[in-house]
Amino acid sequence: MPRDRPRWWSELLLIVVVYGAYTVARMLARGNVDTAIDNGLAILHFERSLWLNAEHPLNELFTQVAWLGVPSSFVYASLHYIVTPIVLVWLFRRRPLHYRMMRTWLLTSTLLGLVGFTLMPTSPPRLLDPSYGFVDSLAQYSHWGWWTDDASAPSGMGDFTNQYAAMPSLHVGWSVWCGVALWHYGSRSLLTRGVALAYPLGTTIVVMGTANHYFLDALAGVVVMTVGLLTARPLLRLSHRFRTRWGLATPAPGTEHDSLPVAIGGPRRPAPSESGKAGGTAAVRVPGARRPTAGAHGRDNGAARRT
Repeated sequence: MPRDRPRWWSELLLIVVVYGAYTVARMLARGNVDTAIDNGLAILHFERSLWLNAEHPLNELFTQVAWLGVPSSFVYASLHYIVTPIVLVWLFRRRPLHYRMMRTWLLTSTLLGLVGFTLMPTSPPRLLDPSYGFVDSLAQYSHWGWWTDDASAPSGMGDFTNQYAAMPSLHVGWSVWCGVALWHYGSRSLLTRGVALAYPLGTTIVVMGTANHYFLDALAGVVVMTVGLLTARPLLRLSHRFRTRWGLATPAPGTEHDSLPVAIGGPRRPAPSESGKAGGTAAVRVPGARRPTAGAHGRDNGAARRT
């Protein structure tokens, strides 16, 4: 029977390599600060032209009400890196038939997000001039957690992150991925469905309220995840064909979700018309005919001799 889930160590190595390359490339793709600020202001002005102004009231609420601002700072600085791996491991352990598809979707979308950071460096609202009315809530509550006023990175590591990578928001994108995984592959309980909806929605509110992203950044995160989903299946098929051509293919993935060709071994049950062919003669029984007895055979043979 084909292996339903890949080897854990190969998956861990793949994820570490991809995420490491993503992190290094994200730091190198810092771009020009002036360009990033101009892009951030362009997004802000475009939102105002559409009467979209969710960032300001949320940021004011989070910075003035500590019992909302402190938890939201913890959510922004931590859940992005905790919930996503937990859901990935859960899929690996409990939903092996769908793991490959979901893993490929996540990694593809993450790399697409890196393309966005490179092509369009964008300043988050918190790094704009104070005259625009935004306050860095993580900096305001930095004495409550491990982060600093540089970014959500741990203290002393602010220089090792790209603070001008607001577009698209992978905080929102990854939370959408988690929500889809819980909704489709989790239990159908009201609690699970509620978490699947509340997590991406809450993340969207947090990234805007902490002045780390614009609404359009969050929307771009959803778009990136959608493109990643549409790209994941062709990539899986291409990878499977490549590995098969070069003799590197492992047993078939064994999943209907990624639409890869699956050949499940095992003897084929012969059709009724094929029964008896293995012996060379098909045993056909005519309805209504009586099976000849030994005596009948003897009488027939005797009659033949008398004749």
